[in-house]
Amino acid sequence: MTPGILLIFGLGNSELLLIALVVLLLFGGKKIPELMKGLGKGVKSFKDGMEGFEEELKKPTEKTPPADQPEKKD
Repeated sequence: MTPGILLIFGLGNSELLLIALVVLLLFGGKKIPELMKGLGKGVKSFKDGMEGFEEELKKPTEKTPPADQPEKKD
């Protein structure tokens, strides 16, 4: 972490160590890698979704007739 982020939250080395120990006690050594793997998959899925959303916005839209002109029927 960068020192700027730590200063924003007011966390020092002792607080970070305490948080790490509590997480280790709550989840255990075997569960932490699984949790991080799941978190990574979630972030990747979110990024993929955002890319798809941006592509949808860039696609040309179908032209619709103005409201004052009726649609042409073949």
